Amino acid sequence: MNLIFFGPPGAGKGTQAQRLVVDRNIPQISTGDILRANRREGTELGLKAQSFMDQGLLVPDELVIDMVGARLEEADCQAGYILDGFPRTVPQAVALDELLEKRGSSIDKVVVLAVPDGLIVERIVGRRSCAACGAGFHVEFKPPTTAGRCDSCGAELIQRADDTEEKVRVRLNEYAHNTAPVAAYYQQRGIVREINGVGAMHDVYGRLTEALEN
Repeated sequence: MNLIFFGPPGAGKGTQAQRLVVDRNIPQISTGDILRANRREGTELGLKAQSFMDQGLLVPDELVIDMVGARLEEADCQAGYILDGFPRTVPQAVALDELLEKRGSSIDKVVVLAVPDGLIVERIVGRRSCAACGAGFHVEFKPPTTAGRCDSCGAELIQRADDTEEKVRVRLNEYAHNTAPVAAYYQQRGIVREINGVGAMHDVYGRLTEALEN
């Protein structure tokens, strides 16, 4: 099954996608991962992308689509895949459809994980991570035994610079503006499944798997 996953930052999209990766034995693919792999391996596409980044420019859609296309040709994608947060714009969605159509393929389902903005802000602003070992905590949902200190190594817990309410709301606004048109594009084909992302992780996953079967 070929899937696209959308969800605002902090919605738990990555957690749910990883469970599906294990259950369905299909890869989770993000453009960030693809870009890093191409740059690390020094591929022709990676070198082209690097030339734009060195100039402080965004990697053009055409190049992103080429990298996605190359990734989808790999053996682990032949039984299906999860595109994580891509396409981000309607032109990218159109280009992806054209690419897949040439290969006799298509997207089967588009999953949108819906969580209210207020809860997203609460989830992200409360996140803390260990400066030494990277262990994750949350001031409300997973507090450390000693305030401000890691349970594993005792090092100081820190908050990411972009995990402030102001910056989170900017990211949510960008997500709403970029994702809504893309979801509407796929909605015309009747393949969008919006999932309530509020609740225990296993409950959300149950809704997700049920939606994929319907």
